[in-house]
Amino acid sequence: MSTADKHLSHYDPAGVPSGAGLRFAVVVSEWNSEIADALRQGARDTLLRHGVAEADIIERWVPGSFELAAGAQFLLERGNLHGVICLGSIVRGETPHFDFVCQGTTQGIMAVGLKYSVPVIFGVLTDDSMQQARARSGGKHGNKGIDCAVAVLKMAALKANG
Repeated sequence: MSTADKHLSHYDPAGVPSGAGLRFAVVVSEWNSEIADALRQGARDTLLRHGVAEADIIERWVPGSFELAAGAQFLLERGNLHGVICLGSIVRGETPHFDFVCQGTTQGIMAVGLKYSVPVIFGVLTDDSMQQARARSGGKHGNKGIDCAVAVLKMAALKANG
C-alpha cells in the first residue's frame, strides 16, 4: 500500500487561499458515522482555520455514500455556494456491493460538480477494513476531511480567479 507509512494531511497553510466571504456545504454520510463524523470535523476545522465563517458552513447528513451526490445537488440547486465537500466511508464487505457503491458514488459526485460548474470534492474513503478507515479519518495517516477542505478552497479560488 502506497500510504502505509505516510501522513497524508500535511500541507502548507500559506498555499491555501482564504475562504473569507465564501459559503460551503459539507454533505456527510450517516453510514459508518464514526468515520464520516471525524472527516466532517477535519473539514470543518480546516475551513474555519482558513477564514470561512461558521455561519457560511452548511452541514447536511444523508443516509449513505451513494446519496452524497443527490445531497450535493439539492444544496447546489438553491445556489449561493462556492463549493461542496462530500464525505463518507465505504468499507469492503464480502460481496460485490462495495464495487457498485464506490463506482456510483464516484461518478455521481463528479457529475454534480460538472453539471453545476462548482467544486464538488470527493471525500469518500474506500477501504478494506475499519482499521484503514480510522487511520485515514484522524489516525496515523491524517484526516481526509482536512485534505478535502484544502481542495475546495483551492478550487473555489481557481474558479473565481481563473
